[in-house]
Amino acid sequence: MTASRFAALCMGLGLCVAGSAQAASTGYHVVDRISGPDGGWDYIRVDEANNRVLATHGTSVMTVDLATKAVGSMAPGVILHDAMPVNGGAEVLVTNGGTNTAVFVNAKTGAVVATVETGKGPDGAAFDPKTGLALVMDHAGGQITLIDPKTHKVAGTIEIGGTLEGAAVDGAGKAFVNVENKNEIVAVDIAGQKALAHYPLAGCDGPTGLAYDIADKLLIAACDGSTVVVDPKTGAVVQTLATGKGADAIAFDQKQKLAFVPGREGTLSVVAFVKGKGTIVDTVPTQASARTIALDQRTGRLYLPAAKYGAATTPGRRPPMTPGSFQILVVGK
Repeated sequence: MTASRFAALCMGLGLCVAGSAQAASTGYHVVDRISGPDGGWDYIRVDEANNRVLATHGTSVMTVDLATKAVGSMAPGVILHDAMPVNGGAEVLVTNGGTNTAVFVNAKTGAVVATVETGKGPDGAAFDPKTGLALVMDHAGGQITLIDPKTHKVAGTIEIGGTLEGAAVDGAGKAFVNVENKNEIVAVDIAGQKALAHYPLAGCDGPTGLAYDIADKLLIAACDGSTVVVDPKTGAVVQTLATGKGADAIAFDQKQKLAFVPGREGTLSVVAFVKGKGTIVDTVPTQASARTIALDQRTGRLYLPAAKYGAATTPGRRPPMTPGSFQILVVGK
């Protein structure tokens, strides 16, 4: 990219640093840290209806009131992965990998409303507004369990194969899911309950997080050390960007057309999309281990769980977490 084109991109996005023609800065940085109890974690979400953050953390869901920063917990379980608000925020669907269930809890009281059996190792979840169904990715079972959140009943299953990670929907009845061990995206007909196509992801190792750019109709998949942009109609990889290693999620700001890809080593890649093409416009320092992310579409703020770790004691195993070090990083301007 020439200096003039880069400058034009920056001016259009409002991302340039005054007086600098060589480097861009979005202004994003860590603006706050919210401490929580010790324990591992997986996905994190913003519950807009109740103005809070939900993070699967240890053996429960950690809640953070965004108005007061008060920390609480709800929905105890075993190997929790995702906590997705459903039914207009009245309930939360929690994927419980230890019991192979999706548990619905009352968003206000945390009381269990219903427990639904899924496939093996339910992990990430997504909601399709067209069919009104929740999609639960059975990471170990290689299938998608479709659940009606209003009736709390299984509406069907879709066989995919492989280890399933993040999913995205296009709002028109299709879903797309990353298959981590096969380096592919699978396109799915939700109402028809069938896989439509398998898209191999050249330049992508271990795809995890997946986002859908509504305006440009593009899929954006976070991989281990790269992010690939995919045409959802053909499955063609149209762009590959070098981003941090160990990403386990992705966030996409539909208003600003910015993708945020967290790297396990402590970086947050900011990718701006203009006319369907992505450009890395910033790399924000975060904290080592910050690999999952949630975006508040109302404020543009981002939330990333992280903790500090000691030296590894067993080869091939995760080192012990430093007691009292768990925090949710808040990234904003």
